[in-house]
Amino acid sequence: MAISIVPEHKHSDKSHMMETGGNNHDMHKHDTERPKSNHNHMGHQDHMLKDFKKRLVVSLILTLPILVLSPMFLSLLGIHIDIKLPFAAYFLLGLSSVVFLYGGWPFLKGMFGEIRGKQPGMMTLIAVGISTAYFYSSAVILGLSGKDFFWEMATLIDIMLLGHWIEMKSVMGASNALDALARLLPSDAHKLMPDGSIEEVSVNLLAKDDKIIIKPGEKIPADGDVIDGLSSVNESMLTGESKPVSKQKGDKVIGGSINGEGSLSIAVKGTGKDSFLARVIELVKHAQESKSKTQALANRAASWLTYIALGSGTISLLVWLVIIKQTFAFSLERAVTVMVISCPHALGLAVPLVVSVSTAIAATHGLLIRNRNAFEQARKVTAVIFDKTGTLTEGRFGVTDTILFEPTYSESMVKYAASVDTYSEHPIAKAIAGSTTELWAVDGFQAVPGKGAVGNVNGKHVKVMGPGYLKEQHIEVTDARISDLYSQGKTVVFVFIDDVLAGAIALADIIRPESMAAVQALRTFGIRSMMLTGDNHQVAAWVSEKIGIDEYFAEVLPQDKANKVKEVQARGMLTAMVGDGVNDAPALAQADLGIAIGAGSDVAIETADVILVKSNPSDVISVIKLSIATHRKMVQNLFWATGYNALAIPMAAGVFYSLGIILTPAYGAVLMTISTIIVAINARLLRL
Repeated sequence: MAISIVPEHKHSDKSHMMETGGNNHDMHKHDTERPKSNHNHMGHQDHMLKDFKKRLVVSLILTLPILVLSPMFLSLLGIHIDIKLPFAAYFLLGLSSVVFLYGGWPFLKGMFGEIRGKQPGMMTLIAVGISTAYFYSSAVILGLSGKDFFWEMATLIDIMLLGHWIEMKSVMGASNALDALARLLPSDAHKLMPDGSIEEVSVNLLAKDDKIIIKPGEKIPADGDVIDGLSSVNESMLTGESKPVSKQKGDKVIGGSINGEGSLSIAVKGTGKDSFLARVIELVKHAQESKSKTQALANRAASWLTYIALGSGTISLLVWLVIIKQTFAFSLERAVTVMVISCPHALGLAVPLVVSVSTAIAATHGLLIRNRNAFEQARKVTAVIFDKTGTLTEGRFGVTDTILFEPTYSESMVKYAASVDTYSEHPIAKAIAGSTTELWAVDGFQAVPGKGAVGNVNGKHVKVMGPGYLKEQHIEVTDARISDLYSQGKTVVFVFIDDVLAGAIALADIIRPESMAAVQALRTFGIRSMMLTGDNHQVAAWVSEKIGIDEYFAEVLPQDKANKVKEVQARGMLTAMVGDGVNDAPALAQADLGIAIGAGSDVAIETADVILVKSNPSDVISVIKLSIATHRKMVQNLFWATGYNALAIPMAAGVFYSLGIILTPAYGAVLMTISTIIVAINARLLRL
């Protein structure tokens, strides 16, 4: 199964530099509507990512000659080049102007947005730093006494573009969940015409009360009522019910579910916005829109630094000029140095570098992070809610028990049943057939829809039948072992050999061997484990007891799954939801952290914050551990980045001038470089 990291969608505030937008496009013709999805948002964010990359490349190319033309930068490297290019200073001004206006435009634009919103943050801090450096340096080129900061401005823009590009790649996203939901429906349907003929029509053209035919193995194109036929329908990806559900006249079917071994005729009752699938879509959208917003640690630090920088720069200028009576050129240089140094390169990389390293580590361990904000909250999780089918279990039936009534067939009863069921398409029959590798030839095979299968094996007439057959034939089984199996919610089939009840075979959704370890590991972290399932109470109780789940919710419909997550959240618990099916999508979106099993549906994967590629429930604890380590590194990096400011700003302002200590732009650059190197190395240490 190929899984790709695609742009995420769950929060409206994914990054301070992102914008949201996009319109829903009608996927339908005529009067009926299929579920709608949003394409513009994803395209817009993809455009922004490419735009940042383009600005970064152009700025980097132009920065090289700027560095060569900057004596201050060359002196830091111990290089002395006497450049005698005509109009070199104006050429430097021209190159720097392009970098400032083109490379710095996203930050200048972001500053205006933050100021309008009265929330100055990282964009404002960056914009103030590069603007101060640019305009002061331009004034120096045009005759003002002082030294230019063009190289400082250019490298600051380069590193900030790099940091934001890394961040956007790590956190940006637009959901494909709604498209994936819509794709559950087939494009065509077999419509039964008034004259009795069958015509292939587009699902878009179906209307209420139209009659359609669903052949074995096909997807059901619309919600409806069965008017003829007998079959079993796999609704696990929609309702969470692990067992195929028997359908006959009068039963309801759901669009998107998969028909089993028989043909069904149904009367259409729900299409477009009135369908079960469309309601699930609305639940996903509602849960996404109601997510609480979070603010990045770096942006909060940048907000404070913005006020500090503006205040310190202004105070420095006034103190030196008015109180100490220094020249305007000296006073202005002190103020500009403060403004430039207060916007450290390290702060712009502190979080993005950790995000990049963390994402890479996660990917190599089968954890794909799609939503950084939610992933960072994993360290605070106090309750993990697991879907049952396909998550704690493998989502497929397997033989769990065999009970023998006739000792004669102690070694052959299962082989007789498996041989007959080899020819059946029913999921339960396939599970029995797969329980043994030794099979015998079968003559006269016949599937009995809704009951089982019969055939002749080794000269014996073999029937593999469900409980309905026993009831029909008035056969009563009083063995207590059978009652125990039913109480566990297991499926039981009965094997008749030459019309003698030889034994019974019990089947259930196979529990993943890693599930118990996952629950035990969560318990060591003080995290409560819960199970959410559309299955009945007997099955839920059996699985819960087997694995050691603290609490379970059974017979839960999709709309109620999201509500159950809300109930757990209302208890004050920060909640993670782990699931794999369409029915889990609203709950994954509602949870504080949505985790999809990688082998699950596209819908669950597109709705989740983190994807477990190996479909191993134990990886949930790996997500939590990595979240804790990632947050710790972010805090450490922010400490180093802001610690640089705590030291550099007072020195740049001239607080220690009386001691003969004053921070020149050159030495400020050295401190900036050391701080950036420490932040970069510390981020890499996350791999340990």
